[in-house]
Amino acid sequence: MGKAKQVLKQRAAAAENRMGDRVVSTNRKARHDYEILETYECGIVLQGSEVKSLREGHAQLTDAFARVDDGELFLIGVHIPQWKFSHGFGAHEPERRRKLLAHKAEIKDLQLELDRQPVTLIPLKLYFKDGRAKVELGLARGKKLHDKRQALAKRDAERDLDRARRYGSRAG
Repeated sequence: MGKAKQVLKQRAAAAENRMGDRVVSTNRKARHDYEILETYECGIVLQGSEVKSLREGHAQLTDAFARVDDGELFLIGVHIPQWKFSHGFGAHEPERRRKLLAHKAEIKDLQLELDRQPVTLIPLKLYFKDGRAKVELGLARGKKLHDKRQALAKRDAERDLDRARRYGSRAG
């Protein structure tokens, strides 16, 4: 009886993992190179073979950005490689422009922000939420070299303080 309950528990946990958020790709360099002012969650229009490739965990967000064209939001420069079983007719172009799904009011707000100040839209994360592909966009301003150095120095100082607290509490 104990073994059956264990198996049922494992199956329930696996089903929950399939339906929960699952990160496919993150743009770690974006937080280093840019100061993120706001984040937005958008749906993404994909072809079947792109979804299959994403479910296998293949995508690259480096050098990608988003742009507003004619009141629509597009993701440019994201590399989603072809699914290994799609050839010819079922295949997709790996670096095509992909339409993003957002409310009209959000798109207008983004357009105003992009026109008003020197910022850009950077994809931070590509993930599945409740079985649907989503992309997290960040409204970002570029960091200067001295800002990056300050961030590194601050992070090192915090790390040293944490070490001192950790080892200091063991001695006492």
